[in-house]
Amino acid sequence: MSRIIDAKGQACPKPVLMAKEAITAGETAFTVLVDNTTAVGNLQRLAGNQGFDVSVSEADGIYSLAFAKNGQAPVAETPVCVAPTGAGYAVFVGRDIIGSGDRELGTNLMRMFFYTLAQSDDLPSSILFMNAGVKLPAGDEQVEEHLKALAEKGVEIHVCGTCLNFYGITDKLAVGTVSNMYDIVSKMQAAGKVITV
Repeated sequence: MSRIIDAKGQACPKPVLMAKEAITAGETAFTVLVDNTTAVGNLQRLAGNQGFDVSVSEADGIYSLAFAKNGQAPVAETPVCVAPTGAGYAVFVGRDIIGSGDRELGTNLMRMFFYTLAQSDDLPSSILFMNAGVKLPAGDEQVEEHLKALAEKGVEIHVCGTCLNFYGITDKLAVGTVSNMYDIVSKMQAAGKVITV
């Protein structure tokens, strides 16, 4: 019988880190138990990136994800402290306004930032939303349109699932992937630089 990893009640990114620890230890088959769909999505992405097949079952609100090594090589991960040459840049958004002055001005500046970025030829590899920043792809129609244009040009958009849940707006996410701290930190580490707005 494969090992059972009980990650029920664990906040992001703990379930992903627990599964990653099992993979790093050389385990080729194990099951992770979680109690929310955000963790399910995060674990499915981890499985795909690490060369594992994963099957999901649910009973009484508990999700069981059975990992099994599929024989494919894992997707190469960037070493923690080495930024690859020419890796581009990432944009980190931790607020729903720019600056700390007038809120209306800060809202307009944020909208103009994303409009300008969408018109640029020098695009980021990823845009990472956390804390109040998640309100932008899940409630600001102007920013959502600019983000959709960026996504169509190949920019990855990651939105913190824990933050969406905290603000009660998960169902309002209009663009981007519900993500976790592990994925967001990995995107930062892989970037040549990170711009915070």
